[in-house]
Amino acid sequence: MNKPKIKRLVGKYEVGRTIGEGTFAKVKFARNTENGDPVALKILDKEKVLKHKMAEQIKREVATMKLIKHPHVVRLFEVMGSRTKIFIVLEFVTGGELFDKIVNNGRMQEDEARKYFQQLINTVDYCHSRGVFHRDLKPENLLLDASGNLKISDFGLSALSQQVRDDGLLHTTCGTPNYVAPEVLNDRGYDGSTADLWSCGVILFVLLAGYLPFDDSNLVNLYKKISAAEFTCPPWLSFGAMKLITRILDPNPTTRITIPEVLENEWFKKDYKPPVFDEKLETNLDDVEAVFKDSEEFHVTEKTEERPAAMNAFELISMSKGLNLGNLFDVEQGFKRETMFTSRSPANEIISKIEEAAKPLGFDVHKKNYKMRLENIKAGRKGNLNVATEVFQVAPSLHMVEVRKAKGDTLEFHKFYKSLSTSLDDVVWKTEEDMHLK
Repeated sequence: MNKPKIKRLVGKYEVGRTIGEGTFAKVKFARNTENGDPVALKILDKEKVLKHKMAEQIKREVATMKLIKHPHVVRLFEVMGSRTKIFIVLEFVTGGELFDKIVNNGRMQEDEARKYFQQLINTVDYCHSRGVFHRDLKPENLLLDASGNLKISDFGLSALSQQVRDDGLLHTTCGTPNYVAPEVLNDRGYDGSTADLWSCGVILFVLLAGYLPFDDSNLVNLYKKISAAEFTCPPWLSFGAMKLITRILDPNPTTRITIPEVLENEWFKKDYKPPVFDEKLETNLDDVEAVFKDSEEFHVTEKTEERPAAMNAFELISMSKGLNLGNLFDVEQGFKRETMFTSRSPANEIISKIEEAAKPLGFDVHKKNYKMRLENIKAGRKGNLNVATEVFQVAPSLHMVEVRKAKGDTLEFHKFYKSLSTSLDDVVWKTEEDMHLK
C-alpha cells in the first residue's frame, strides 16, 4: 500500500474519482497536466453510442455545446475518442448543486430565488435563440460555481432544433416527471421553448416553496395533476411571484407566458442585471469529427491503474465547501447524494467491511479492484437503489471512502447510509474531538 501509485491518464488529463453516473455516461474528476486546471471528464461507451445510433446526434450536440460560451452554462472544452470510449471535457464546477442547497437549507427568500431565476431565464433564452433546448431542467442539473452563481449542466446534450419534425415540434418524451410540461406527456409533439419554460416555473416554485408543486407516488395521479396544473401556491409568496408562477404553469402551451414576456415581468425585473460576456472567442470543431474516425492516429492514449487512486491535496480542496477540509469528514451530511468518511484501516479491510455490512441490508455486491457497486435487490420509490463506493489513498496510512448514490431515490440512499455507517463504526477514523462529542 506504500508503493507509488500509477496515474491514470487520458491524453493530457490525469483522471481521479467518479463524480456522477448515468445510463450512457460516467463523469470523473480530472486535472489538465499542462496547466493544473480541474475539469470534469464525461466518459461514454462508444459501442453503446453506436448500437443506439446516437453518433450523429452526439457529434451535432457536442459541436453546438462548444459554440455556447454563456457564463451560466457549463463550458465544453474539447472531445476526444479512443477505440472504445468517447471523452467529453467539461468545466469543473465547485459549488455543488442547487438541489443540495434547497434540501439542506429549505426554501429561499424571494430576492435570492429571483437572482437564480433571472440567471436561469437569461441562459435559457440565450440557448433557445441558438436552437438549443435542454428538456431536463431541474435543480439537480443546476450547479453553483465558487461565487454562488448558476451553471446549467448538460444544456444541449438533450435536444437540438435539428430534431424538430416537419410539424415544427419535438416528439421525444424525456425529463424528470415532476418537472415535465403537460404537452411533453401527451405525446402529440411539443415546442422545446415552452416546455423548458414550464420546467423553469416548477424550479421557481421549488426555490420559493421548498417543495414540489406537483408530487404523487402514483405516476398516473402525478400526470393528472400536471395536465390539470393542479397546484396551490404557499401563503408566504408575494402576489407578484404567485401571478408569475401561475402564468408559467399554464397547462396550455399556446396561452402560457413566453420568455420575452417573463423578461418584461415586474417581479422578474427587480434588480435584474443581465451578464456581460464575450461569445466571439474562436472555436475549433476538428476534434468533434475525429472522435468517430476508426484510426489510431485520431485516438487519445489511455493508461490505466490497478491500485487505489491516490488523492492529492488539490482534489481534497476542490471537494470541500469554502475550502474547509473539516466538511469532508463529517458523517452526518444531510440528504446529499454522496458522502465520505476517512479510515486508518487497510483498503482491503475497508472493502470487506462494506461488503459484510451491505449484504444483510439486501444489497448485491459487485467488486472491481477498490471500487464497489451495491445494488438493492428490492425496488424502491425510484427503482433499485444503486450505491457506488470507492477507496482513495490520502496518505500511506489514511484512506478516504466515497459512498455515492448511482441510481434510485435520494432519501432511500440517506437511510441506507445511516445504517451502513452504524455497521462501519469501528472502521471510520475519529479525531479526538469526535471521541469527545460521543
